[in-house]
Amino acid sequence: MEPNFWHERWARDEIGFHQPNVNLHLKTHWKRLKLEPGAHVFVPLCGKSLDLLWLRDQGFRVSGIEISDRAIRDFFAENQLTPEVRRLGDATRYRNGDLEIWEADFFESNDWRIDSLDAVYDRAALVALPPEMRSAYASRIGDLTPPGVRALLLTLDYPSDEMNGPPFAVPADEVKQLFGARFDLAPIHSEDCLAREPRFRAKGLTRMEEHVFLMQRN
Repeated sequence: MEPNFWHERWARDEIGFHQPNVNLHLKTHWKRLKLEPGAHVFVPLCGKSLDLLWLRDQGFRVSGIEISDRAIRDFFAENQLTPEVRRLGDATRYRNGDLEIWEADFFESNDWRIDSLDAVYDRAALVALPPEMRSAYASRIGDLTPPGVRALLLTLDYPSDEMNGPPFAVPADEVKQLFGARFDLAPIHSEDCLAREPRFRAKGLTRMEEHVFLMQRN
């Protein structure tokens, strides 16, 4: 999956993955990470998610990374925020107070940076990636997180032969395969979500579940 795929999705406004509200699982389960005020939270492949604002408003420092400049510009404009913009090599940092988004390729760029990372939140990153990219993603997350860092991971599972992603199905056993060597994993919530996702029913899905995992770097 090339970067142009996502640039074109944003250019055509084909962003069904964007949620117009803060994610309910984030609001319900984030307290399980037991973070101190001012902790630094990383949100990979963040788009223009309102979850970034919610995390900031809970008193955390928030860093996202996103390949689409359109998504980043829309995020700041739609939320009436004026970012300080700074180019660093092949990455660009947009910052407003305790919230920043890096415009960069998560996999290829080494010019973006985050310091003193305390937590990771992934709602739509892993499920956005086809199978051949997930191992590299998990490895990159593991490299970025010091021992003890906690993460909240949300995934989807459905019969893969019924729909082509994204979002892709990532079953629980694959989550364990991807992250189990470097993280302690605990499934903390599962629910059937097909009833509230008519766009996926329209594509022929007969089953779709959301799963929430709490992870801690070992």
